[in-house]
Amino acid sequence: MNFNLEEAISILSRTPQTLASLLSGLPEGWLRCNEGEGTWNADEVVGHLIEGEQSNWIPRLAFILREGESKPFPAFDRFAHLSAAERTTERKLEEFAELRARSIERLRALVGTDEVSLERTGTHPAFGTVKARELVSAWVVHDMTHLAQIVRVMALRYRTDVGPWAEYLGIFNR
Repeated sequence: MNFNLEEAISILSRTPQTLASLLSGLPEGWLRCNEGEGTWNADEVVGHLIEGEQSNWIPRLAFILREGESKPFPAFDRFAHLSAAERTTERKLEEFAELRARSIERLRALVGTDEVSLERTGTHPAFGTVKARELVSAWVVHDMTHLAQIVRVMALRYRTDVGPWAEYLGIFNR
């Protein structure tokens, strides 16, 4: 097992800054490109991450620690951000940074140095029994997944522009 709470927090705390460095000030063409019908652009991914801060990670962790396996924690609507009020990408990045800082504070308050609480179990509505540690681990990997998604989508914008070099650009060949 590789999980370490402080190492997880070191990734979680960097995601807002990473996104801001990557996306702040970019032209709309970069922020709004996607992979086609039913896929998300960078701006929408940031909206999804905001929704996760509000409704997923910390609320579910608190639920696990409070309720255990007595009842399933509420389902998370992965698409709720698509109907949220319009805001600029810049504002979304600021909001995400604020929410993530609060989430990390709350994570520390909920778990502290008590590694035992991370082994507590709850009931996921689809997966069944899950550990608090698994939830926090998934949160870290979820961030990485969406960072990779944003970079991939943005790279695909230039798919035809790179000409024959596409053969050597692994991001196009996955």
